[in-house]
Amino acid sequence: MPTATDFKDYYAILGVSKTATAEEIKRAYRKLARKYHPDVNPGNPEAEEKFKAINEANEVVSNPETREKYDQFGQYWKQAAAGVAPPRETNANAAGFDQYSNFDDFINDLMGGLGGRKRAGGNYYRTSTQQPDDFNGFRSQAPAPDTEAAIALSFSEAFHGVQKRLQLDDETINVRIPPGAKPGSRIRIKGKGRPSPFSPKRGDLYLTIELFPHRFFQFSGDNLTCEVPIRPDEAVLGTQIHVPTPDGDVMMTVPKGINSGQSLRLRGKGWILPKGNRTDLIVKLQIMSPKDLSEIEQDCYEKIQSNSSFNPRSAIEEVKL
Repeated sequence: MPTATDFKDYYAILGVSKTATAEEIKRAYRKLARKYHPDVNPGNPEAEEKFKAINEANEVVSNPETREKYDQFGQYWKQAAAGVAPPRETNANAAGFDQYSNFDDFINDLMGGLGGRKRAGGNYYRTSTQQPDDFNGFRSQAPAPDTEAAIALSFSEAFHGVQKRLQLDDETINVRIPPGAKPGSRIRIKGKGRPSPFSPKRGDLYLTIELFPHRFFQFSGDNLTCEVPIRPDEAVLGTQIHVPTPDGDVMMTVPKGINSGQSLRLRGKGWILPKGNRTDLIVKLQIMSPKDLSEIEQDCYEKIQSNSSFNPRSAIEEVKL
């Protein structure tokens, strides 16, 4: 049977996440295959082994059926695909149970119970267990119908709220995401858990929110952060600039003499909180020097340089070892 050292993280081998799309997996495989191909690395045994591992990983995770078994059962996916269980270990902590604490947990998984992960509509869900049952003479747990799923949203959908259609097994359900959903937050949908073969009742569906990256905004705790470029003269003299926020531009005052990398706070212009109030937007300023100067600009900067008494490096003039 497989042991703990037999487990191969095919996603890590390909350099993709477990939620990677088929297209992302294809791109990653092609890139790595070109890099480690034997024709590109003649006589290099390490590259040859890497090339074999890449091909093995791609064969499993590029196929939806084998990927589902691999996601659900890890190093036991081949046994699960064949519908058989591995031999029982006498030691619950023996090698081969790096994903399962004991043999019963594996049997639960094979039956669709504890730890079972499946993809539903591009998401993954996991069921919990709580009722006793018997399988091939071993005590195991019957699956309870509570279900966990991950759903990915854009920043705009999470900020404003959105209606989503989620495919879970053969059922399509409508889900309302309230405004202000954050990464890692969970939403409970009553009575929409995975059906259980041991009970006519259904549990609840718990959705964990994930957000696609945004090109301008990022999270810092509850607040949002962003970077805004300014000119050298704006940093020296101070100015007012337009700054994007989640619901439109606002005018922000930049005090004179500000340094690159300093941050200013726009209160109440960040993310929506459950009670409707807002967090802050932290604006980090970056001084950008112009590359192409007009004659007037060149003349002005030369005059400033020749007449300036400011030495920004005075504090480090005596530094030495």
